[in-house]
Amino acid sequence: MPQTIFVPLEIDANEPRVGASPETVKRLVGLGFDVVVEAGAGLGSRIVDADFAAAGAAIGKASDAGRADMVLKVRRPSEAELKGYKSGSAVIAIMDPYGNDAAVAALARAGVTAFAMEFMPRITRAQVMDVLSSQANLAGYQAVIDAAAEYDRALPMMMTAAGTVPAAKVFVMGVGVAGLQAIATARRLGAVVTATDVRPAAKEQVASLGAKFIAVEDEEFRQAETAGGYAKEMSKEYQAKQAALTAEHIARQDIVITTALIPGRPAPRLVSAAMVASMRPGSVLVDLAVERGGNVEGAEAGRIVTTANGVKIVGHLNVAGRVAASASLLYAKNLYAFLETLVDKAGKQLSINREDELVKATMLTDGGKVVHAAFADTAASVTAAPVAAADKPAMPVAADKLAKAAAADKPTKAAAARKPAKKPVAADKPAKAAAAADKPAKPLAAAKSSSKPAAAPKTGGEA
Repeated sequence: MPQTIFVPLEIDANEPRVGASPETVKRLVGLGFDVVVEAGAGLGSRIVDADFAAAGAAIGKASDAGRADMVLKVRRPSEAELKGYKSGSAVIAIMDPYGNDAAVAALARAGVTAFAMEFMPRITRAQVMDVLSSQANLAGYQAVIDAAAEYDRALPMMMTAAGTVPAAKVFVMGVGVAGLQAIATARRLGAVVTATDVRPAAKEQVASLGAKFIAVEDEEFRQAETAGGYAKEMSKEYQAKQAALTAEHIARQDIVITTALIPGRPAPRLVSAAMVASMRPGSVLVDLAVERGGNVEGAEAGRIVTTANGVKIVGHLNVAGRVAASASLLYAKNLYAFLETLVDKAGKQLSINREDELVKATMLTDGGKVVHAAFADTAASVTAAPVAAADKPAMPVAADKLAKAAAADKPTKAAAARKPAKKPVAADKPAKAAAAADKPAKPLAAAKSSSKPAAAPKTGGEA
């Protein structure tokens, strides 16, 4: 009997993306699976139910998750969703586990085998599965489009009979995947672009895109990159020197785009209120790390703030999701490429090799336990209870009491408990991870050089 893959409608109102596309549904059916897509799951990404049906999927409802062997999602399932999942099923999504220990414990108690796509190792065979890159790339593009929409002048230089319009000056802070795409997009629109990052390798990447690199290039700067290609947290002394340099530079900029994230930590503060106050009226800052606390002082998640001196600080949530039609197509391919490695093609069944490096890097929970090494403390707090029914795992008594106590303490958050946390891919964000600034781009030479997983897992949602 074929196993079933379920693709749900994301319950978060700020999440228009979907975990499958007609193309990946067709491929999944070709692998021998029955695919059920919840009605309306793709509408936010311009994919109608008829397109999924034409590709071989059955159009179902949310309760169909109870019979699924695999669930393909964008965001981590909420506790309410998990109650409808079959124990032992595999759930693949952007899990955004950092700072969400209770949600990770809930995954373990539900008995699901959860895979965090943002933890995919940076090795050659996993490039096609890299959700942080695919989503951050679009976030970087959209950041420039959002900035241009708020900026009330033209970006390119225009020479006309009536006079010359000067080119806008754009400064990108954090040169990972999102930052590089922001540079490239701003350059295509005709802006004069500068950029900064604490990783020495970023200097050459910035120059290759025709932008100018701005940084304090001392000895600490030359050592400021981990073995996995991520930015290290810099010393207070270096941060002070870099802040002085950038403060002078920011005062002359029209648009500033920030993308800096560090795995598992709040976003570093790059732009102070004083720097914002030094900018000219009509200037725009776009903070792609706003869901992790923000790089810009005064940024507010989900809002565009106009300061007293007329500067706009843009804090849109889930920026990759603002280009959902493109983001879903790429994300669906990421999921399919990973799922394909978990399938026994001869038996047409899910067959997870727990010794595979991709599985080791991404498996968050399994067999009622939190198994990822980065969440050992969470694992110690989880007590798995025997599962009474295959489709409805029992809730441990102790955990149930804790949940009730939490609800009693914060009754106003009852609605939020029924929905996944609003964290982008990039930071979910994040990426909607992250990191480094967000995750650095993968030049061809680097892609061929290593087959070892990164030293540290990536955050959800790369900025």
